[in-house]
Amino acid sequence: MMSPADRSMRARVLITGTTALCAGLILAFLTIGATGDWGFVLSFRGDRLITIALVAWAVPFSTVLFHTLSNNQILTPSIMGFDALFVLIQTLGVFLLGSAEVGAMDSRLVFAGELAVMTLFSVGLYRLLYARMTRLLELLLLVGIICGVLFRSVAGLLQRLIDPGEFLVLQDRIFASFSGASSSEQLSAAVLIGLSSAWAWYRLPAIDAMLLGRDGSIAVGVDHKRLSLEIFLIVTFQVAATTALVGPITFFGLLVVHLAYRLLPGAPHGMLIPLSILLGSVLLVGAQVLLERLLGFIGTVSMIVEFVGGVVFVLLLIGGRR
Repeated sequence: MMSPADRSMRARVLITGTTALCAGLILAFLTIGATGDWGFVLSFRGDRLITIALVAWAVPFSTVLFHTLSNNQILTPSIMGFDALFVLIQTLGVFLLGSAEVGAMDSRLVFAGELAVMTLFSVGLYRLLYARMTRLLELLLLVGIICGVLFRSVAGLLQRLIDPGEFLVLQDRIFASFSGASSSEQLSAAVLIGLSSAWAWYRLPAIDAMLLGRDGSIAVGVDHKRLSLEIFLIVTFQVAATTALVGPITFFGLLVVHLAYRLLPGAPHGMLIPLSILLGSVLLVGAQVLLERLLGFIGTVSMIVEFVGGVVFVLLLIGGRR
């Protein structure tokens, strides 16, 4: 068992090392293969880098908080059905309006609409069950899974009914992509993620106490029910913002957070969250540099990250059964 002093020293070394590595990868991402007008190149790559930074911040942050809330390190916030709801929203838009009409809509309006629908769905579900059930969280997760299956089923049915050409356009919209987000969307997501993160950081001592369990946190003076609602809202805002910004990313948070758990076992949130964010930044930026700049692969890294994260998820399930 690692002592608090040793854990603190290891945390400083890991955070310093990953910060330096992340800075080097960002420099490589901005400069490798850059030709022509540097102002244009840095602006174009910088926009994508901002989107990557927002995702690398919010997804691990919300995943760590969700693990504390659910007392289960295998679950991810996407279990609430955000990813399936996003796909359903995109599918309904193309099915009802057509890809041309959807593409011509103001991106700020689309982003705000997606964010509002996902947030209202999650908060409405919580409010609906809050006053009726004693074991709220377990039921909430179960209902979220059921809603996710329903959303995927309806989206799948509609996708089979639309024109094949429209379906090809839809496919580009339902897969995660770090390019294409406008500056207004980035600003809106950054404000929501920043405010919710500040809220969580302010409540971090009480959130640390939740690691003692429900009875233990209540014994040290934490209003467990209220704090659970606060954490749930923080997770909802961050996941909804990133999903509306880039699309569904299911296993990315699980991958980097469990790496942080292995590097800093038993660490408090004040150590785990920064390390998870830095590891997520290294993973996303490093993958962009490797696949796009060095290997000449045109596209995003979401498929690779999701594949590796899915393998990690399966291994965690197998390990949990043992």
